[in-house]
Amino acid sequence: MSAMSRAAKPRPETLEKRRDILRAATEVFGAKGFAGGTLSDIADQVGMTHAGILHHFGSKDQLLLDVLTFRDRTDVEHLAEQHIPGGADLFRHLIRTAFTNARRAGIVQSFVVLSGESVTESHPARDYFAGRYSTLRHEITDAFTEMCAERGVADASVIADAAVAILGVMDGLQVQWLHAPGDVDLGRATAFAINAIVRAVIDEDEPILGSVDEILADR
Repeated sequence: MSAMSRAAKPRPETLEKRRDILRAATEVFGAKGFAGGTLSDIADQVGMTHAGILHHFGSKDQLLLDVLTFRDRTDVEHLAEQHIPGGADLFRHLIRTAFTNARRAGIVQSFVVLSGESVTESHPARDYFAGRYSTLRHEITDAFTEMCAERGVADASVIADAAVAILGVMDGLQVQWLHAPGDVDLGRATAFAINAIVRAVIDEDEPILGSVDEILADR
């Protein structure tokens, strides 16, 4: 019998306890950040001890990485292939995600706080966020490329800028929404921005405000 076959699968109650810890950690890290949120804070929310948290995750750094993975899974768990689609469907998925996020402030808050913290050196989530943004830029670029090919658009030189802009708009709108949820409609504002950026890439009309070179020349 192989070592793998001998290894016991986690019991359902163990898996549920881990999910409880991940949910609590999402709230704590979102409210206090990684440095400010302690394992004791998380343990108190789930009726455990500091040592109990470490038993399940080994370290605070590993718990943070598992929280981020947990968040990623919730974004695609409703999709048939558990992965974001391509082409125009990718942009529709991003818009639907924004509407979903408007109903889960805790998860959005933890993402905003941790992504901001991750730009500092030695932060345990630095590589995670750098990799995440790199992957998303490539996936959005591929989606734009597919759409341009379908429509016979000749000049797709703005695709890289558009991919970066979409991610920047989505993250920026989340920050505004967390500060003023009554004034910012996260879903509709995101849909407006993504539609506008996609239209700017797909349509070959000149930008209304002029090209970047023309705008800078007027300074």
